[in-house]
Amino acid sequence: MGLWRGLRGHGWRIAITLLPVLAALAHAAGLLHLPGVERLDAQIQDARLRLHAPRGTDPRIVIVDIDESSLRAFGQWPWSRERLSRLAAEVTQRQQARVLAFDMVFAEADRASGPALLQALGQGRWPAQPAFDAELTRRAAAFDPDGDFARTLAAAPGRVVLGVHFDGEAVTPSSAAASPVAALPTPVLPANAVPPGADRIPDWPALVASLPGRSTGARVGFINVVFRPGQDGIVRTVPLLARLDGASGGYYESLALATFRAATGSAPPLLRLAQAPGATPRLTALSLRAPEGPGMTVPVGMDGSIVVPYRRGRADDTHRFPYISARDVLEGRLPAGALQGRIVLVGASAAGLQDLRATPIAAALPGVEVHAHVLSGLLDGRVPHVPDYAPGYAWTSLVLIGLLLILGTALRSVAAGFAIGLGACGALLLLNDLLYQHGGLVLPQAAALLAGIAGLLLSMSWGYFVESRDRRGLMRLFGAYVPPQLVDEMAREPHRYSMRAESRELTIMFCDMRGFSHLAEHMPPVTLQTLLHEVFTRFSEIVNRHGGTVDKYMGDCLMAFWGAPVVQIDHADRAVRAAQEIVAALPAMNVRHAAAGLPAVAIGIGLNSGTVVVGNMGSALRRSYTAIGDAVNLAARLEGLCVAHGVPIVVGESTVARVPHRHWRALGEVQVRGRQQGERIYTPEAPAPPGAETDR
Repeated sequence: MGLWRGLRGHGWRIAITLLPVLAALAHAAGLLHLPGVERLDAQIQDARLRLHAPRGTDPRIVIVDIDESSLRAFGQWPWSRERLSRLAAEVTQRQQARVLAFDMVFAEADRASGPALLQALGQGRWPAQPAFDAELTRRAAAFDPDGDFARTLAAAPGRVVLGVHFDGEAVTPSSAAASPVAALPTPVLPANAVPPGADRIPDWPALVASLPGRSTGARVGFINVVFRPGQDGIVRTVPLLARLDGASGGYYESLALATFRAATGSAPPLLRLAQAPGATPRLTALSLRAPEGPGMTVPVGMDGSIVVPYRRGRADDTHRFPYISARDVLEGRLPAGALQGRIVLVGASAAGLQDLRATPIAAALPGVEVHAHVLSGLLDGRVPHVPDYAPGYAWTSLVLIGLLLILGTALRSVAAGFAIGLGACGALLLLNDLLYQHGGLVLPQAAALLAGIAGLLLSMSWGYFVESRDRRGLMRLFGAYVPPQLVDEMAREPHRYSMRAESRELTIMFCDMRGFSHLAEHMPPVTLQTLLHEVFTRFSEIVNRHGGTVDKYMGDCLMAFWGAPVVQIDHADRAVRAAQEIVAALPAMNVRHAAAGLPAVAIGIGLNSGTVVVGNMGSALRRSYTAIGDAVNLAARLEGLCVAHGVPIVVGESTVARVPHRHWRALGEVQVRGRQQGERIYTPEAPAPPGAETDR
């Protein structure tokens, strides 16, 4: 009942509070674009990743780095195939690495070809030497660095992965004729692997492959990083699969996934799809079957991507993986077998090669290390991803936040409402953190957090600027009549209260001091004023404590009523208890009066219940909030019967009928002036002890 009243009393405030929730729902539905939401989600994801990322160096993966030192030693990039062939032979044969993967594409023929070598040696610049020129031509024709490189890779079948690159523009015949074009490698999955309508995997019109081609037996993996429109250029997610358009197209795996399969001997991935009745299938995971063991399931997003499972270096080591300079490898500085059983990735950290990426853990991370992080996560089975039900989760979070905001706004306590709102936002953060830690789930939460915080701020602003204004208005109207706690209750639904006259069932009290005329004649005015002030202050405190409204002070008489302006179902019981407490407070009050040299006070109280007119009454010059009617007149008449019956409280039968659980002593029936029928009157027994309070 209290919640329903709160909802009705705060309609506008609830509507204002829900505006951010409605905007966030429109954003989640694609009807409204809020750019700050995606950015905040990404920043929360980055902070959570840094908090929970495993620390230390992963020794299973080694990066052979084409760094500044290597470029100074061997010249600018690209290097000759002969040098790369020596590097591959060193890693696969002498070092016995488990897998060698190149984070680069060898799309063009070696510049040190036979004709180029002849030109470099100056053929035709000296006097003709037929025998020498013939031998030089024969040797140049036999010089085949690309072939040597291919033969080196073929000597390690299944242990080498070459990079390929998807291109946004298809290769034209004219551009293809300018240089040799590598044959397209075989895709890991055919073009029909994903049912129509379910394919959200990124697609490309062209694929740039490496020249060694299929003859080497090397696997291939694409090295592209895909950014969605509007992203800030930070590498957070990578696709594990990408599709080549066209009749000869198909699905290719990423460099990290191809390297992982080469290291574990896994078969090509199988796609796992989820489909609700009547809905389009959705990609949820990749199944990797290993020669030994149960295999592995890699959860992915609907676009085949995962969140890069970055690692964190230790405090004294920024490298997450061992780095070895390519110069050290080519110059044979490593002991034989130093890389045995390791997975070796060849990449570049030299700034001039432009393969540095902005990531959540570093502003400039070598691109090869992004692949290393993905590979490390696959080896650990630590693969964060955005699940297919992420949009539904966002909607559910927003609806729950909205409901909690409504509950918090409808509560009577502002502090409780604020605590509920903040608690909901904190619980959402905690839930997402637990889902990330234990399920690898990366779920949207920025929209719900922003909606919750904005809703709280709007609710507080509305309460401060609007409802506080209404409260001040109520204080001006009723502050002089009703206790502060009732004003607080009225302020929760200010629209329900006004000075407009209305019929209401009330219980009215008249409390009169006996012998006041005699006191007024024999007491100095200031002393009389002090006495009245103390007596009326004490009586008014008791009336207020029991939820009554002080109507007026009439000389030595106090008039009060219960049931207005706030409706009180138990108004009769409250009035009786207040009357009993006033009577019970007299002895202690008279003791203080005697000590101060003041006369003792005696009182008479009349109580009566009935329907009266209550509201702002008076003239254009002076008005007051009061009650008028027959029930009011009868209460005044009953107060005058206290002396005749020798009791301090006289109660009318209408009040007694509303408080049947109390004990009453009948005083008989009296004929009240102005009434034709007699009125049965009573007095309560067992008066309440001093200081007794009523439940509000």
